Parts: sequence; structure tokens; C-alpha cells
Amino acid sequence: MAQAADVEAQAKEFAETFGKVRAEIGKFIVGQAPIVEQTLVALFAGGHVLLEGLPGLGKTSLVKTLSAALDLQFSRIQFTPDLMPADIAGTTVLREGEDGRRTFEFQRGPVFSNVVLTDEINRATPKTQSALLEAMQEGSVTMGGTTHALPQPFFVLATQNPIELEGTYPLPEAQLDRFLLKLLVPRSNMDDLVKILNRTTGEAGQSLQKVVAKDRLLQMRELVRKVPVAQPVTEYAARLTLATHADHELATPLVKSYVRFGSSPRGAQALLLCGKVLALANGRYHVAVEDLRAVARPALRHRMILNFDGEASGASTDKVLDEMLAKIAP
Repeated sequence: MAQAADVEAQAKEFAETFGKVRAEIGKFIVGQAPIVEQTLVALFAGGHVLLEGLPGLGKTSLVKTLSAALDLQFSRIQFTPDLMPADIAGTTVLREGEDGRRTFEFQRGPVFSNVVLTDEINRATPKTQSALLEAMQEGSVTMGGTTHALPQPFFVLATQNPIELEGTYPLPEAQLDRFLLKLLVPRSNMDDLVKILNRTTGEAGQSLQKVVAKDRLLQMRELVRKVPVAQPVTEYAARLTLATHADHELATPLVKSYVRFGSSPRGAQALLLCGKVLALANGRYHVAVEDLRAVARPALRHRMILNFDGEASGASTDKVLDEMLAKIAP
């Protein structure tokens, strides 16, 4: 009985902290509540986020506000075609000491930070994009045969513009798969735009408060991993993932017609991890099917590749996912 009470207290404390962070960010980011929540879900799940949206929608402001509210070190990398891997990871330089002796020393790049904003990631060459791959997957950088661990927590938020395709290098599927969630940032409505104008064209407003310390964030991540998942919920995550493959018996009509390649097992992992965070954020110490359905679109939309018919018809992976969620029962 005491153990059950302790578990309930942990879930309640997690929900309170999650709510405080979300509210603090909401003081400065207007009209993007779902994006803020889903970004926090990925952060507490230990994954990375790809933000896609038009310029000026607050993607950079969201990342900077997030790092400040969590008291995390922030760095920004502007991706351009001439950016080199060493500009991200760092390089080895030759230094001369006071005694005249020369030694090689590793000079860390901007990726050595807690929150890394990679702006317009699709503007860099594949060689430079791949330099970020090890950091995202392994949490380390290898240079000159030596592996350097990145600071923890390590969280990458990449942005890309969906309309400017000239001079860009689309992210390969292997790189996309490393992002836990892909979030589509919508434009502001009339009321939100008026609030933004009032806040940004007048006198300086209130300052941001630091809500969660780094150590506390790492503890919350550990708690997420401990949340139990019932077998039927795990099986539902597996069914949703398998249903993204056109040749599987669970595939819906749109999947069979429009999808060339479906999700990897990382899609199912994303569903469960994000479902655990959502459960704790709502004060529960168990994952419900509704938690998985709530994160299905951001977790799977970038892990599905449309075929020629899908592209030609103007269909989106979200449309395919909507049909899947309607037809595939828990």
C-alpha cells in the first residue's frame, strides 16, 4: 500500500512540474499550446524534435524559451550549404604551451550543449547532416579516434522550411527516423496574432522564470522509463506501426494505395515513450490507448514515405494516419 502511495505521489509531482514548465513557456509563446506540449513530451521522453513551418512562426523563440525555463545551456547552429562537420562537432587544434611544447587539443563545437537548435537543417549538405547523426543517436562525438560524451540532457530541435526547396538537401530517411517527433507548426489565428503584436511591439514584459533544474529533469526522464505499459496497449502500438506498411494485413486502403515504405520499430518506441510522458503529465502511472492515439501523428508522420500516387494526389501522411486511427481499433 505504501508503494502504491509513493507511485501516485511521483506521478502527481511529475504532472505538477510538467504543468509549471508548460505554463511558464505559455507566458511567452502565444497560440502554440499543442506544439509546446508535444515538444515537452519529446524532451521528457529523451528524444529529439523536427519542427516544420514557415519562417516567423516562433520556432526559434520556442526553443530559446524552453532552454531558459529549464535552466539548460542553449546553442544555435544556422545550417548553410558551406557548413562543415567540424563547425558542428568541433575540431582538433595544435596549441603551443608556455614551455614551447606543442600538443593537440580538441576544441568543442556548438553541439556540446544541452539544447541545440539546428536552424534550417535541410540547407546543409548530407555530409554535414550526418555529423549530427552520431550526436543524436549515441550522445557522443568521435574525433581523432577519441569519443567525447555530450552533456546530459542532450536535446536537438531542428527546423526546416517546407516551401523553400531550392538549394536544399532533403533529410534522408535514416536521419528523419532519429527524430522522436515531427511537429507541424501552424500559422497564428487573428486573436493570437494580435496578442503577439501587443507583446512584441510594446515595452519589455516580464522575465522568464527557471522552473526545473537540470538534475530534476534527468530524474523525471528516469521516471518515464519506469512507467508500466499493459500488454494490450503495447500490442496496439505494434498494430499501429505495422499498419503503416502497405503489404501488411492491417494496412488500411489509403496505406495500400499511397504508402511506399512504412515506419521502423522506432515508431512504436516513440508511441510508447511519448505515451508514458503523457500519462505522467496527467497524473497517471499507467499508459492508456488514448495516450498513444494522441501522439500517433507526430510520432509516425515522418516515418512513412508516400509513393508516386500519393505524391501526385496531394495526399499527406496525416490523412493516411487519420484513416488508420479511425479503422484500427484498440
